[in-house]
Amino acid sequence: MPLNIKIIENKLLSDHWFVLRKFVFELKKNGGGTVQQMREVYDRGNGATILLYNRQKNSVLLIRQFRMPTYINGNPTGMLLETCAGLLDDNSPEECIKREAIEETGYALGQVEKLFAAYMSPGGVTEIVHFFAAEYSESLRRNAGGGVDDEDIEVLEIPFDEALAMVADGRIMDGKTIMLLQHAQLRGWLKA
Repeated sequence: MPLNIKIIENKLLSDHWFVLRKFVFELKKNGGGTVQQMREVYDRGNGATILLYNRQKNSVLLIRQFRMPTYINGNPTGMLLETCAGLLDDNSPEECIKREAIEETGYALGQVEKLFAAYMSPGGVTEIVHFFAAEYSESLRRNAGGGVDDEDIEVLEIPFDEALAMVADGRIMDGKTIMLLQHAQLRGWLKA
């Protein structure tokens, strides 16, 4: 399929934490003609996330941490319950998620299952998130987790049926976490 876009302007707006750019472009329409549009695009790199689950306990490991964007958008505490995740940096998705798992949860993972990859907010963010799953057991625990540097992460082991109820009643509002919990339910890894 030929590229139906002509970039007119590519302007750097910010490069403080990640990169924010303004694009002005012409887009050829399917029915003929062109339309000019402007979009701000946030490039924060790609990431990975993992659902850690235990069949014997019928439980999942989730983390809770402060997320400023949720705080300024109505979350009164800013705390978000979510799956372990992180940015790839210069690692492969598999290397990234194993690093994040030990840092955030304290569990050293061997085998991880790649499930899929998805654009999480394609209207304004470039990020692709790679989704994984792995079984955890106490034999894999190496430390208490909690994150590194300025992170302050709480590790929670939650019964699977309670985690699903938390999605239903709004206590879990993180998109990647909801997707992974529903994936586990569809695959029948745990009992709802």
